[in-house]
Amino acid sequence: MTEEPVLIRTEGRAGHITLNRPRALNALTHAMVRAVDEALTAWAADPAVETVVLTGAGERGLCAGGDIRQIHEDARTGGGASADFWRDEYRLNARIARYPKPYVAVMDGIVMGGGVGVSAHGSVRVVTERSRIAMPETGIGFVPDVGGTYLLGLAPGELGTHLALTGEPVGARDALTCGLADHFVPAADLPRLVADLAAEPVRDVLARYVTEAPAGSLAGQREWIDACYPAATVEEIVDRLQAHGSPAAKEAAETLLGKSPTALKVTLRALREARRLGPLERVLEQEYRVSCAALGSADLVEGIRAQVIDKDRAPRWSPAALADVTGADVDRYFLPLGARDLALGAGGPAQEEPW
Repeated sequence: MTEEPVLIRTEGRAGHITLNRPRALNALTHAMVRAVDEALTAWAADPAVETVVLTGAGERGLCAGGDIRQIHEDARTGGGASADFWRDEYRLNARIARYPKPYVAVMDGIVMGGGVGVSAHGSVRVVTERSRIAMPETGIGFVPDVGGTYLLGLAPGELGTHLALTGEPVGARDALTCGLADHFVPAADLPRLVADLAAEPVRDVLARYVTEAPAGSLAGQREWIDACYPAATVEEIVDRLQAHGSPAAKEAAETLLGKSPTALKVTLRALREARRLGPLERVLEQEYRVSCAALGSADLVEGIRAQVIDKDRAPRWSPAALADVTGADVDRYFLPLGARDLALGAGGPAQEEPW
């Protein structure tokens, strides 16, 4: 029999959710989202479950994101299934952010896209020396979603803009700096940490295992990042990066010029709008409009083809240049969907240390 893609179990005081598609780097499907949501719904009202623990099967990572092969096929044939998937996925992201019990996300290894959505909204986010966290959507003609524009909009200075546009992955220290994680635990200690959560409160367990993360790089790059990314347009950001004396800035400019021009412009607007929208729920509603609009774009199909299907790494973007992406092209991503809009309610302050 085929093993379940999500393993749900309880042990002592802890409820365990294991994403279980290791050969696909635990990429999320609609069925997986529903399974996680059902478990969280049941455990919220179960006094025997005091802590929730999220992990990924295999040695490579927690979750590489949504199953973009499925999204690619769906976008080529109408996009309805992807819109339904995102509706439930974004609702799950909001549920995680408001969960009334400690939600411990073990962000070991690769954590990208939808993997960030099921982990970085949690109340206890643990990274290791193997963590590689990213929102790489602009490289496939898409835009950061699952609350990614909300999280990156809260990062210090313009670090979030840099990560959203370039899709650059970050390690443990940089994830802590950007507010994408809370605690560093060496990977070798994870089995004992997870086991101890069955018997003890989260706070007591963390005290034994949390230590100092290895050095990162982003804090030392704040000068050029904060100088270049506040520009009004993507074109001006690229100009500033190219003109800056830092080799890292020039490298970032080259990275941006390889991404989907449309996705870059939509991402910049979405990120800046997210900063003024307020609670996560409002941002997820905006992201849903943007994601649904992307389903009808040539760049999403082409980007996935180039990066995942054919793997030639040579996408043919349309339009191909930043200057050819008009304001109207960007505006259409933000148009209301009417009866199809995502409505998540009033939201409210996220729970902090609810244990």
